[in-house]
Amino acid sequence: MSSVDTLIQQVTIGQRSGTTCNDDLASGPWSFDEGPPAYGPGASQVDIAPASTPRQGVLPDEYRRLSPDDLIDRIAAAKRALGGRLVILGHHYQRDEIIRWADFTGDSFKLAQLSQTRPEADYIVFCGVHFMAETADILSRPDQRVILPNLAAGCSMADMADLDSVLECWDQLDADDVVPVTYMNSAADLKAFCGERGGIVCTSSNAERVMAWAFERGRRVLFFPDQHLGRNTGKAMGIPLTQMPLWDPRRPLGGNTAEALADARVILWRGWCSVHQRFTVDQIQHTHDPVVRQFIEGKPDLEAVEAGV
Repeated sequence: MSSVDTLIQQVTIGQRSGTTCNDDLASGPWSFDEGPPAYGPGASQVDIAPASTPRQGVLPDEYRRLSPDDLIDRIAAAKRALGGRLVILGHHYQRDEIIRWADFTGDSFKLAQLSQTRPEADYIVFCGVHFMAETADILSRPDQRVILPNLAAGCSMADMADLDSVLECWDQLDADDVVPVTYMNSAADLKAFCGERGGIVCTSSNAERVMAWAFERGRRVLFFPDQHLGRNTGKAMGIPLTQMPLWDPRRPLGGNTAEALADARVILWRGWCSVHQRFTVDQIQHTHDPVVRQFIEGKPDLEAVEAGV
């Protein structure tokens, strides 16, 4: 089966029918490391990477000029030389060219946990984005090194909630009855923020249990950065939409009245996955992915979804 990269190249030069969301996707992998920090082609044009986003250092021409076969040989030789001292984690979203080298594949938190099954590893290479590597680093031993291959690899949704903005929100709420809950897909300093204030971190699969835990400790929940996960979870728990106001960090009181915030049960951060918003209903309906088809038909295998099948 052709890789995603190969298919995009073929579509762009007319060897294969179809379209791409952005012709820049056909550019070489190194071309995106030289410009200003960005989420890359295919990301929403309205999502601007923070100025603080690290820049990826330009690789020496020796590597940039290698053919795909030569790159494969180099990577294989490095893996053989390092042996058990190296473990490579490949997130589901990575292309086939990356996944082929992964010792483990899965979602971000699962991969961080799986890295602990290789205690002999000196190096943990996480083929993902910032918050994923941070999670693996939190769980790793002090003598292990976690490496993010591309320092500029970020998540637009995670970047929508930064510590300074959340601290300002917290000060404006100024209440003892609020419990902060952050989604796993967030920066490590926000996870620490929640821990320091009696809050908690959730995953997509345990969000409802975590929300119930939070309500046992406070009347209101501040949920960030994924407004959709927070809203859908609250709705499933019977909380009306009128009691789940959206907090816009760029506006006083998040764009709400003091009365609306006082009556709220879940205060939702204005954050979302920009990539998911690019999908159209027609694209979803024509997908051949078996798990997605199950959701469309209303018969999802939740155990399979949780296992990442």
